[in-house]
Amino acid sequence: MADRTRELIDDLLLRREEAVRLAEKRAAERQHPKGKLTARERIALLTDPGSFVEIDEFARHGSGATGDGLVAGHATVDGRPICVHAQDFSVFGGSLGEASGAKVNKVMDLAIRTGVPVVGINDGGGARIQEGVTSLARYAELAVRHTNASGVIPQISLILGPCAGGAVYAPALTDFTVVVDKLSQMVVTGPDVLRAATGEEITLDDLGGARVNATVSGNAHYLADDEPDAIDWVKTLLGYLPANNRDGAPEYDDDTAPEVTASDLELNRIVPDGANQGYDMIDVLTRVVDDGDLLQVHGAFAPNMICAFARVGGRSVGVVANQPRFGAGAIDIDASEKAARFVRFCDAFNLPLLTFADVPGYLPGLDQERGGIIRRGAKLIYAYAEATVPKVTVVVRKAYGGGYAVMGSKHLGADVNLAWPTARIAVVGPEGTVQVLHRRELAALSGAERAARERELIAQHQDSPYPAAERGYVDSVIEPARTRLAVTAALRALRGKTSPVPARKHGNIPL
Repeated sequence: MADRTRELIDDLLLRREEAVRLAEKRAAERQHPKGKLTARERIALLTDPGSFVEIDEFARHGSGATGDGLVAGHATVDGRPICVHAQDFSVFGGSLGEASGAKVNKVMDLAIRTGVPVVGINDGGGARIQEGVTSLARYAELAVRHTNASGVIPQISLILGPCAGGAVYAPALTDFTVVVDKLSQMVVTGPDVLRAATGEEITLDDLGGARVNATVSGNAHYLADDEPDAIDWVKTLLGYLPANNRDGAPEYDDDTAPEVTASDLELNRIVPDGANQGYDMIDVLTRVVDDGDLLQVHGAFAPNMICAFARVGGRSVGVVANQPRFGAGAIDIDASEKAARFVRFCDAFNLPLLTFADVPGYLPGLDQERGGIIRRGAKLIYAYAEATVPKVTVVVRKAYGGGYAVMGSKHLGADVNLAWPTARIAVVGPEGTVQVLHRRELAALSGAERAARERELIAQHQDSPYPAAERGYVDSVIEPARTRLAVTAALRALRGKTSPVPARKHGNIPL
C-alpha cells in the first residue's frame, strides 16, 4: 500500500512539474520577445521566495490549456500574507473564461475570508468571446467581490499589458492601479471601434496608453518605468497598509530625534517671503515624516495636490498637501477627486490623516464651473467631514476661502490644527479684500496716487493666523522648525481616538 501511495505521489509531482514546465516554456516564448515577463515570473518577483501556493492549477475549460490562462493562489510579501492572481497572455490572450473566472472569484473569496490584501496582475484581452455569456457572468461576479471587499481589504491592480472592454472595470473598482510606460493599455473601446463609430483616427497609446491613464484620466495611481519598478512600488505600498480594516498597519521603532535637528531648522527658510512665490511642498513634507520617505499616490495626476503615504513616529499616515509649484496649489476638479478618494481610503483602513495647507481656494474658471466643480469639489469636503481617523493639519502659508475650510479645518472635524507664523487665513487674500472693500475709493484715484494707496491698503489688510487662533480654530502657532515634533506629539495623543457615527446604511457622497 505504501508503494502504491508513493507511486501516486510521484505521478502527481511529475504531472505538476511537467504542466508548469510546458506552460512556462510556452509563456516565455510569447512574452519575452515583447519585453514582458510571464505570469509566474511576475508572481515570483512580487512574493517572497518559495511562499507562493497555487490553487486550481489543473483547472481547464473543455479541452483548453491547463490553468485556463490564469495563475492564482496565496503567498507572502515581506513575511505578510496576500492573495494574488495573474493573467497568462500566452493562453487565449489572457482572456477570462469560465474556468479562469472561477479561479479569480475563488481567490477573491479566500482573500476576503482571511482578511488579506489581494493583488491582481492584468494582461489580457477581456472576456473570452468563444465562451459567450459565461465569461461575462464571471466578470460581473468578480465586480461584486471587488465591491464587497472595498474598505475591507486593500485591493491592488497591476496592468502589465492590454486591459480592454468590460475588463477595465475590475481594476477600476480596486484601490490602486499601477501601469507601465509604453507597455500598459486601458480602454473601454479600442481605436478600431472608435474609428468605425466616429471616424476618429487615434493610436492605442494616445487613446488609453499608460501615460494617458496616469496623467490625463487619472485611472492609474502610479506610472512605472518597467515591470520590476511597478512590482517594487506595490511591495512598498503594501508595507504601509494594514492587512484589513480591523488590523493595524505595520509599526516600526520610533527612532525620531526628540529635539529640533538641522533638518528641522531648514523649515524656517523654505517658504519664500513673497505670497505669490512658489516652492516645493515636498521639501516641507520630507522634513516632517520619518526618514524623509514619501510614497506618492497619483503623483503624475493633478500635481497641484499631493497624496502620499508616510510614517510619523514609526506609524503609517496618509499625507494630503497642496503643491504651490503647480497652479499655486489651487484646488480644481481633478485635485479634489484625487484627494477625496485618498482620504476615504485612509479613513476606511484607519490610517491617520496629516494635512498641509497652502491654498488660495478652489480654482475659478468657465471650464471648472461647467465641468462640475461644485458637485465634484464637494467630494473632498464630504471625505474630510466623514473621516473619523485622527486628523492633524498644518497651515503653512495661505489658506483662503473654501480652500481653508476643506483642507482639514477644525470645522470639518480636524483634531489638532497648527499654523506657521507665515499662515494667512481669510476669506480672500489682501489684494482681493482691498478690491472689494475699497473699490470706490480707489476708483476715484488714478496713476501713481492710486497705486500708492492700493499698496497702503494691502499692507493694512495683511492676514495672519492669530485671529483664527483667538477663536480656537488653530490650536497653536508654531515655529516651522518644531513642526515634526508637534505633529508627532499630536498623533501620539490621538492614538486612542474614538468617534461615534450616526446609524445609517451609508451616506450619499456627491458622485
